[in-house]
Amino acid sequence: MSIIPNFRRSSIFDPFSLDLWDPFKDFQFPSSSSLSTFPEFSRENSAFLNTRIDWKETPEAHVFKADIPGLKKEEVKVEVEDDRVLQISGERNVEKEDKNDKWHRVERSSGKFLRRFQLPENAKVNEIKAAMENGVLSVTVPKTEVKKPHAKAIEISG
Repeated sequence: MSIIPNFRRSSIFDPFSLDLWDPFKDFQFPSSSSLSTFPEFSRENSAFLNTRIDWKETPEAHVFKADIPGLKKEEVKVEVEDDRVLQISGERNVEKEDKNDKWHRVERSSGKFLRRFQLPENAKVNEIKAAMENGVLSVTVPKTEVKKPHAKAIEISG
C-alpha cells in the first residue's frame, strides 16, 4: 500500500501533459572540483533545470505557483502560445568569480528553466495575470463560466 496519495483524477485534461522531460532529473552531477574534468557539466548547465510548479483549480481559475528564489521578475518570462500552451521560463546567472576567491562548496543552482502546460478549453487566455512575491511566481488563468444545461420539463400526455 502506498503512503503517497494519488491526486490524479480520471479526467482527460492533464495540464502537465506538455511538461518537458528532464533527462538529468536524477543524475548526480560531479562536484565543483571535478567540473573542469567534465566541461559539459558546468555549474551553468547543472542549473535548476527542474523548477517545481504546483497547479490547482479553483471554481474561478487555474493557478500555477513556482518557487524561483533569487530571481527578479525581469528574469522570468510567462507566455501563452496560440495553441493554448502556457510557458514559464527564466534564467539565474552564475555568480561572478574573483580570482582571489576560494570556493569551498557550490550548491546553489544556476542556469535556465522552461516549463510548459496545456491549458484547458475553459481558460480565458486573454485575461491571464502573473505576480511574483518572495520568490514565488503565481500565474492565475481565469476560467470561463461553464453553462449548466437548461432542462425544460415536458408534459406527458395520454
